[in-house]
Amino acid sequence: MELIFASQNNHKREELNRFLKPEVQLVSLKDLNYSQELKEDFNTIEENALQKARFIFNKFKQPCISEDTALEVEALGGEPGVDTAHYAGKQQSADANMNLLLSNMQGLSNRKARFRTIICLILNGEEILFEGICDGHIALAPHGNQGFGYDPIFIPKEHTNTFAEMRKEQKIALSHRTKAAEKLRSYLIDAGVI
Repeated sequence: MELIFASQNNHKREELNRFLKPEVQLVSLKDLNYSQELKEDFNTIEENALQKARFIFNKFKQPCISEDTALEVEALGGEPGVDTAHYAGKQQSADANMNLLLSNMQGLSNRKARFRTIICLILNGEEILFEGICDGHIALAPHGNQGFGYDPIFIPKEHTNTFAEMRKEQKIALSHRTKAAEKLRSYLIDAGVI
């Protein structure tokens, strides 16, 4: 089956594609000649995922999925949370986001954090949410050059390397996004769609 992926982020699409293929083909917004950034102006990742999926479903009238992810740091009260992608400001880079986070955590001994992903599926008029969580902690400094976003400073639970130091396959196996995608895939199988 085909699902439109309501995102302009090719890294996220690649991670999801690796897990959902061959039964599910993700159609990118680029494939549909749609290049505008999708709005995310709610206070939770659940609401933002729903907002993006609803917009794309209403525009193209085809089954779709969207995704929103938050990095939640315990000692910072869940920050950056819903502002994960723009923690250092709308026009800032991933490096700026990481540097601000590390600066805000200076001197903190509690470095517990988690990545949390919500995937929203709209299929046959139904909206279903799937959650994936990867627990871990924040490193003292960036390490590695694989992955994207906060990968150089996030160390998954029971591991010593950051996501950015891992082989792509290893990171994907542990990923919050993969865990949410597993639930999505199981749902599609149980529903007889794939």
